[in-house]
Amino acid sequence: MSRLKKIVDNYMRKVSGLREHCERCLRTERWAGNVVLMVVDATFTSIGLNYFTAVVPKVEEFSRKFVETGRIRDLKDLTEADIDELRSVWKNRRSWKIAKEIASYLSKINEGDKAALRTWAKNAKLENWREDPIGRIKGVGLVTLQYLKMMGGVDTVMPDKIVKRVINGILKESGLEPVNDDIEFIKKAEEIAEFQQEKSHKGN
Repeated sequence: MSRLKKIVDNYMRKVSGLREHCERCLRTERWAGNVVLMVVDATFTSIGLNYFTAVVPKVEEFSRKFVETGRIRDLKDLTEADIDELRSVWKNRRSWKIAKEIASYLSKINEGDKAALRTWAKNAKLENWREDPIGRIKGVGLVTLQYLKMMGGVDTVMPDKIVKRVINGILKESGLEPVNDDIEFIKKAEEIAEFQQEKSHKGN
């Protein structure tokens, strides 16, 4: 495992700003802490389009048209928003249905948006994720669920193809077996992260 740590440390040095980005995510500070934008981001991302060229510009456009103008101030507003109006930004009706259902569930947790997302994320279990109130929403897959959990402050990973390619590449380079099953992959990634943290603390 010491070889694994060296490889991970070397990788982390190559991706400047990644640690800061992760820490911001764990503090639920993506999109300046706006949970509406986090939900919209997660649902747009689930379509599988390029994140930086397709998703980010559209989330920013949504923010300009609806959030910055005060038309959608919180998750409750998103729940009640008119889909046809929302489609002026992002055509995919299914994405908006998912976003509105997620917002509807979270807005019923009797806390502010940020606290609601963090409360849900903390209690969402990986093993029975399909039974989770958000996991049960039609169109929400494990990647979307994990992404929301990450933005809700849970130190985990989403098993999309890019993440799996990178982490499985690190495992192979370390002489370990790659993991293809999504649930097992998440567990392995969390195990690696925990190991890294333990080693870092011992090194300090």
